[in-house]
Amino acid sequence: MIDILPSNTNETKKFLAHLYNEVSKELVGAGTTLLKVSVDKGLITFQAKHRRSQRSAALEGEVPSLKQEVDFHLSLLYKKKLRQKLEEQTDWEIEAILRDYDSATQLAFTNIVLKEK
Repeated sequence: MIDILPSNTNETKKFLAHLYNEVSKELVGAGTTLLKVSVDKGLITFQAKHRRSQRSAALEGEVPSLKQEVDFHLSLLYKKKLRQKLEEQTDWEIEAILRDYDSATQLAFTNIVLKEK
């Protein structure tokens, strides 16, 4: 268990990248194609390029509004699962998880704001 605020070390970034990809694999069956993690005091930022699933592409072509709704709910679920994993494996107090996902480019930016101790 990690018990201090995260630092901008390679070890911390690898840990966070692994966790992020683990959630991605659980939810959509694949990890990211590009993932950059940065840590600055109480802020963790993930910049990710996700893989387009065949189901997602099919929905986009047939029912774009449904695909957009599914993407929205998957993003909420992503934040929930990421929070759960972080709370299980660290003692960081999470103030907020903010996530924006652009389905056209498959890019996602996720920010985790930690409470100051």
